[in-house]
Amino acid sequence: MSALDCYQLVDLYANWLKEKVKLKTIGDICELTTPFVDRHNDYLQIYVKAIPAGMLLTDDGYTIRDLEMSGFEFNTERRKNELKIILNGFGVNLHGDSLEVEARPDNFPQKKHNLLQTMLVINDLFVLAPPKVASFFREDVERFLSLHDIRFTKDINFIGKSGFNHHFDFVIPPSKKEPERVLRTINNPTKNNVSAIIFSWDDARKVRSENSVAIAVLNDQDKEITPDAIHALKAYEIEPIAWSKRDKYIDKLTA
Repeated sequence: MSALDCYQLVDLYANWLKEKVKLKTIGDICELTTPFVDRHNDYLQIYVKAIPAGMLLTDDGYTIRDLEMSGFEFNTERRKNELKIILNGFGVNLHGDSLEVEARPDNFPQKKHNLLQTMLVINDLFVLAPPKVASFFREDVERFLSLHDIRFTKDINFIGKSGFNHHFDFVIPPSKKEPERVLRTINNPTKNNVSAIIFSWDDARKVRSENSVAIAVLNDQDKEITPDAIHALKAYEIEPIAWSKRDKYIDKLTA
């Protein structure tokens, strides 16, 4: 695939986002229905309200309340800390149950992008609700890296060519044998979550080292990873690592 074709794909993706967003005015609030769906296959919605500083973007508490109704509560220090890490990574605030971020007209696209990414990541935590799995997947990956003395920096943000800010979980610095390796963990490898990392990496790689590579660590503990997800990642030169086969990649990660 030529470079020109790749740029065209990014343009097509951006145009698709623009065309699929539906707007509705409710009093003094603007309701934005996006093409991204949650685990119920309901379209994610955000609400925009004018404030003295510009605009307030919020999910109106949907994401957190939906998790709680499904049996997942942020009722331990570990879970509260995980939520804090996610919020800080995307620059989003929690006010009561609502995910919120303030914006101005000049940074509205980035702030909207950050809020949607936060909603998707927090929604993904549902797979941890009993009786699913006992520990947070990203924490498991970090423990695995540390156990095998793999050098890494965690919670890194890259500004892509588009100007959007993209969050990655771990970065392994380059060595004499291997280039920089950028890791994103995907606890629930749905089409939405795979598409999100593809967009993030395709945008961020344009401002990284020419040899930088992306790796998606996929949780396959509860269900198999679909061939479509693997194919999509490889098509954008993102190497998928199934968690069940992680030991096969120790040498590559430690080099």
